[in-house]
Amino acid sequence: MREGTNRAHAIIVMGVSGSGKSSIGEKLAEALNLRFIEGDQLHPASNVEKMSKGIPLTDADRIPWLDLIGKAMKAALAEGEGIIVSCSALKRIYREQLRAATGGNLFFVYLQGSKELLSERMGHRTGHFMPASLLESQLGTLEVPTGEPGVVTVDIDDTVEGIAEEARKKLAPLGVA
Repeated sequence: MREGTNRAHAIIVMGVSGSGKSSIGEKLAEALNLRFIEGDQLHPASNVEKMSKGIPLTDADRIPWLDLIGKAMKAALAEGEGIIVSCSALKRIYREQLRAATGGNLFFVYLQGSKELLSERMGHRTGHFMPASLLESQLGTLEVPTGEPGVVTVDIDDTVEGIAEEARKKLAPLGVA
């Protein structure tokens, strides 16, 4: 746990595909001296297979994945360690499931960007199982977390370093960063 912090927190870096969850999550974890978990690595093989074929995930597909993310965060917090996880967390019900797993000790960094910017970023990615064709599905599923507790919104029209720094600054007043 980072020196000077009196309580471990869990942080989800969320948003649709192409928003930079992994890059921002890694950079924020580095800045806050926290462990980072790439949430996509916790997807069951069946989910990865569906997405790689351009088939959108259903709630039934996502719930077991969210359970694994919740268990990882709960375990870190039980050890007194803060943790950052990248996870799309597209619907409020998903975010509530994750909040319940952490006993409410969870904050979200919502990465917000225009459809055009997201499409451009997805077009430049290589080696990722999520095809650009699923962006529309994700945008249709997204329930923007405006007004939910413990959520900060950061625009993605900046460098990775700039976005991570903006997230850190917005988390600080919440006692997180």
